[in-house]
Amino acid sequence: MLSNVLVPMDDSEHAGRALEYALENHPDADVTVLHVVGVPSMMMGDAVGLTLEEDISEAAAERAEPVFDRALEIADDRDREIETIVGIGHPARNVIDRADDYDTVVIGAHGSDRGRSTRRFLVGNVAETVSKRAPIPVTIVR
Repeated sequence: MLSNVLVPMDDSEHAGRALEYALENHPDADVTVLHVVGVPSMMMGDAVGLTLEEDISEAAAERAEPVFDRALEIADDRDREIETIVGIGHPARNVIDRADDYDTVVIGAHGSDRGRSTRRFLVGNVAETVSKRAPIPVTIVR
């Protein structure tokens, strides 16, 4: 029986479905939603923008707020409570680094960068990277 589930989440439809899946299929587990900000890009825009903030943690929390609002709404619709945490940096690395604290990861098949083939080529698909490198089981939700 799983007691701790990690759900990495961005603003994509697949991420929302992953959270729905985790809540419905693991009704007795504690579910934690992770949103990672400061994602590297070709021009380093988001990552550089975050480092220019006076309080990086506060800026990261503000950027994560819309994703967490959506996650809390999904959980509330199912009468469930969730935890939320903010990561800074590369999404796959954040998930993999935290994985030992959980029993499983439930992740959306495609994130918000789905259509950006250049970025996918340079950074790699987060779900694929997590599924290959995580030390725990990973469920990929479409």
